[in-house]
Amino acid sequence: MRLIAAVLPVLLLAGCSSWQPEAEYIKPVPAERLLGYQTPLTQGGQLTVNRDFGGMGGGCYVAILVDRRVAARIGVGEQAQFQVPVGTRVLGIGIDEMDDTLCGKGRLRRELAVKVTPGTQQQFRILSDNRKGFDIVPLSP
Repeated sequence: MRLIAAVLPVLLLAGCSSWQPEAEYIKPVPAERLLGYQTPLTQGGQLTVNRDFGGMGGGCYVAILVDRRVAARIGVGEQAQFQVPVGTRVLGIGIDEMDDTLCGKGRLRRELAVKVTPGTQQQFRILSDNRKGFDIVPLSP
């Protein structure tokens, strides 16, 4: 009984952390939730963002921001691609302010400076952790 009482809280907290889905389970973000940076550029790069599976915020969209403008609303297990100009871009995540439920009432802002050169393709993932909350990080090769 003591073992169950000691292990159960750890398992419950671990259940809030996200995990990276296998490629065959990732779906593209539907076109109506892609809000910018979709036009191909002759001199530009591509940023791809995947959102992990996980219980934390699972029923909510997260806003993907490119240069601090909402570029997409991404759900769990989805992927979005953005065509961006060369230079240093600010890639981030934030609260989906288009959501009028409790999901859109919190606070969230994480950002990365991303150097984009012509023809580059870079991948990132949105993860959630029971201690740090949401974050966006470069996807390991």
